[in-house]
Amino acid sequence: MSTQTLITGTLPISIEVVKESKLSEIDFHNLPFGKTFSDHMMICEYYDGKWQSAKILPFQNLSLSPACNVFHYGQAVFEGMKAYYKQDESGIVLFRPEKNLERLNKSAVRMSMPQIPEDLFMAGVKKLIELDKAFIPNLPGSSLYIRPFIIGTEPFIGVRTSDRYLFCIILGPTGPYYGEPISVLVYDTYVRSTKGGYGNAKAAGNYAGTLYPVEQAKKLGYKDVLWLDGEHKKYVNEVGTMNIFFAIDGKLITPETDGTILEGITRDSVITIARDMGYTVEERPISIDEVVAAHEAGKLTEMFGTGTAAVVNVINCFGFKGKDYLLDDKAFEIAYKIKGMLEGIQKCTTEDKFNWVVNVL
Repeated sequence: MSTQTLITGTLPISIEVVKESKLSEIDFHNLPFGKTFSDHMMICEYYDGKWQSAKILPFQNLSLSPACNVFHYGQAVFEGMKAYYKQDESGIVLFRPEKNLERLNKSAVRMSMPQIPEDLFMAGVKKLIELDKAFIPNLPGSSLYIRPFIIGTEPFIGVRTSDRYLFCIILGPTGPYYGEPISVLVYDTYVRSTKGGYGNAKAAGNYAGTLYPVEQAKKLGYKDVLWLDGEHKKYVNEVGTMNIFFAIDGKLITPETDGTILEGITRDSVITIARDMGYTVEERPISIDEVVAAHEAGKLTEMFGTGTAAVVNVINCFGFKGKDYLLDDKAFEIAYKIKGMLEGIQKCTTEDKFNWVVNVL
């Protein structure tokens, strides 16, 4: 293994490069989401009130005390982002990475954790991509998925803020998250977040609490869950792990980010693109009763979720109170136009008039 040092304004990052890559072991035509990882990872420790000891090293297991805060009190936040080859393979780009850092730090503040310096984050992400660029697939719907996360690592069993943390970045090639239209079950019992909680933070516990209801929905034949608000159990919140959009009477409607909903980067991008295309976009509360009424009146023409993993994923059925409401996904127009534009910007085949793409190599 060879070693290098990358200098940032915050602290140096020592780099240990693998002697032999595992690239030959990967079948790029069979990439289930989140199960394959590249050669390298980054770790950085926080103690004595500051980030220190940053390293890029071969992908490996972590060694942690079983008394670590994260295992007992759940101090853990994360992000999801992607790197892409340009369509002509002339370079590698990231899509709005500064927004991922901004959201990671917002999540950290909400969970009483230290923020990550911008130079350390960006330098680490870009260096990992440089080292592992051969892992970026250049197939439709595929990308190099990047997962930064922060966990509390103080070995202390007590309900208080940890005084030690680990910041880590792992990455790996992945195929499409869904890849086909999905059906969803509307719950008016289980909820994912409520006002005053931390629904707008990308915290591990936000997702752990959704697993049981989703499994129950799958047993009933649905792919995922359409969540309602925690206060009234009436207003649409999110769909699965995505933000939700409805096309009603020619307009796009999506719930406002009121503290219970994740401030999705793809959500923001979709709104911007839709308005640029001339569509009216309303960010406001929308009740499930309004959605059902629009469907029955023939005015609900499209439903789709948005997120980093899925990008834009159409919904062709929602079940509510024992009845299924079907949508003809083949007739969807807005969702597919926006998805095409967004993926075109990400792959640099469409003009990036919003300056979202960041060149890495």
